[in-house]
Amino acid sequence: MLNRIILIGRLVADPELKYTASGIPMAKYRIAVNRDYKNQQGEIETDFINIVSWRKQAEVVSKNLQKGRLIAVEGQLQIRQYQTEDGQKRSIAEVVADRFHFLDSSRDRGAAPAADEGSAPPPEEPFEEPSEGQTKDDLPF
Repeated sequence: MLNRIILIGRLVADPELKYTASGIPMAKYRIAVNRDYKNQQGEIETDFINIVSWRKQAEVVSKNLQKGRLIAVEGQLQIRQYQTEDGQKRSIAEVVADRFHFLDSSRDRGAAPAADEGSAPPPEEPFEEPSEGQTKDDLPF
């Protein structure tokens, strides 16, 4: 069986860093991901997807990402169940990230760089579609 998700989107808000009772770092954040098609009104719809990162990755995400940053996330879909204080059962879907890539830099977005941005992975170059007239032999891969 396979449970693999790859998403590219923008952070809806700054990541929230928390620690478990045993001291393990966890970052929660949401990304906005546009759908590939327009609805009947001609508008592009957007999904807001919950992401969770753990341990060192959680610390890097919370230190280096801010609202509006473009990020690619790879991970697994997880459906969690919990009970509210008034006894109602609820479910939540989230992606547990095991890899991520910064797709822009804080400098590109006009934000101040993080104090130690060098500890984060370098920004990835965005994928560019081949221009008209290019053949597959012209591509670098």
